[in-house]
Formats: sequence, structure tokens, C-alpha cells
Amino acid sequence: MSWESSIEYERMINEGVRARLGGTHSADLVIRSYDFAAIEALQAADRWDDAGALLAADARRLQDAGAEIIVLCTNTMHVCAPVIEAAIDVPFLHLADATARAVLATGVRTVALLGTRYTMERDFYRGRLEQHGLHVLVPDEPDRTTVHDVIYNELVRGVVRVESRHAYVDVIRRLIDAGAEGVIAGCTEIELLVGADDVTVPWFPTTRLHAEAAVDAALAP
Repeated sequence: MSWESSIEYERMINEGVRARLGGTHSADLVIRSYDFAAIEALQAADRWDDAGALLAADARRLQDAGAEIIVLCTNTMHVCAPVIEAAIDVPFLHLADATARAVLATGVRTVALLGTRYTMERDFYRGRLEQHGLHVLVPDEPDRTTVHDVIYNELVRGVVRVESRHAYVDVIRRLIDAGAEGVIAGCTEIELLVGADDVTVPWFPTTRLHAEAAVDAALAP
């Protein structure tokens, strides 16, 4: 939900529409962008019900403004997906579903999940992936804290450090040693730090996968 990754979502969706339709075409978007500090405060205070009420109300406003598909451009806040889906009448494109389909298409069945502590530790995301038949590994401590802290202390603030990239690569290496056949970048900001060239197994960047799924859904006959 930080603007650092939000602008990447918008760029990828627009590029996808232009590639499909050509000419001067771009995506017809209705966007609700948040002050991330307010969202982070709700997360830190464990006020997920309040966050869900906020997102659900805004999803309804997006629908009322003409949106025909709702895309929540953040992995962590998919903890609120059920209440959002209950508030709208148009399709909600769940990020974990789009990611799981991409993973399964490669033949990978055991996958590592990197993300915020909420995403790695809670069942709302891991469980959704497992419903698709995937076996999900997450880092042990202290690696889990390293992954989480880099997101909140650096990436959402636009800070990209080589040292943090090396730390992530080390975490990924340990997950591969534990049996991971692929790695999910389960936080949209992680793609600002690590890419496919940094890992030795299939890399699943959720921002791009979700953006591509959104374009596919919007332009479907």
C-alpha cells in the first residue's frame, strides 16, 4: 500500500493494456491511494477490523464510481479480503489466487513465502495458497524479522540497500536448502529489492502477477 509499489502496479497495468490493445490505449482506472502511515498504524495496533471497515467502504465507493473489478494492491491487507468481498457486487481479484495459479503453472509445489510478518505468520495468505495444493515454507527466526524489518524500515520509505538485498538472498538460500522449489515475493515492495536474477529457483513477483491477472480479467471477452 505504500506509493513506492502502488506506482509500479499502475505502470504495469497500463503497460499491459497498451501491449494488448496497442496505439494510445491505457488502463481506465479508479484509484484509492492511502496515507500509508495511517494503514501501518492500524496494522501495528492489531486493529484489523477497523482496517477492514475502511477498505470495504472504499471498495464500495470505487464500485459506485464505475469500477467493474476490484484489485487490492497489497498482500498483507488481504487479511481484510472477506469483508471487502462482502461489501461489493463486482469481482474481487484475490492476489493469492493469481499467485497460486502462476506457481502451479510452472510445476512448483513447494514454495517459499517472503512478506511482512503478518503475511508470513497468519493463515489468511498461506492458507489460501495451501487451498490450491501448495506446500508453503516461511523463514525461521531471525530471518523472518529481517524480512519484515527491511520492508517497513526501508522499502516502504524508498530505501533500497545492497546490504539488504544480500540479506534477502541469504534468507532465500536457506529456504531453498529447506526444500523450496520456488520463491513468492509476497509483499509488493520486495520487488523493489530482489528480482529473478538474484535467485536460483523460479521467482514469483506478486505485483507483476496480480497486475497481469487484472489486465487479463478486465480485457476478457
